[in-house]
Amino acid sequence: QVRVVESGGGLVQEGGSLRLSCAASGFKVEQYSIGWFRQAPGKEREGVSCVSTGERSAYYEDSVKGRFTISKDVAENKVYLQMDSLTPEDSGVYYCAAERGPFSITWCQRHRTTTDFTSWGQGTQVTVSS
Repeated sequence: QVRVVESGGGLVQEGGSLRLSCAASGFKVEQYSIGWFRQAPGKEREGVSCVSTGERSAYYEDSVKGRFTISKDVAENKVYLQMDSLTPEDSGVYYCAAERGPFSITWCQRHRTTTDFTSWGQGTQVTVSS
């Protein structure tokens, strides 16, 4: 059974950092594209970052580019989202999502919506105080 579990959220001051983890079970992360999404209260879930199968490419939405870094740890079967220079606008529930590959190097750029991913975690709360 394909399953992903997020962790690492919390409360941080503006300008601080957090590292989110997405632990995979029932599949190998190198065979899947993994996306991070977030949802603020009253808003739709939006894509944040994505890494394709075999770490072929990483994609970032403009709002987080230069501040967030996505990475795969094949040995631990996890995907991380390092978040630096956080602002209150980054607050929300962060979700990890998985979709089985193989995919092209441009897959993440062309598949950035919730309907592009099949397996979802329960989310982890990130709150950035000003």
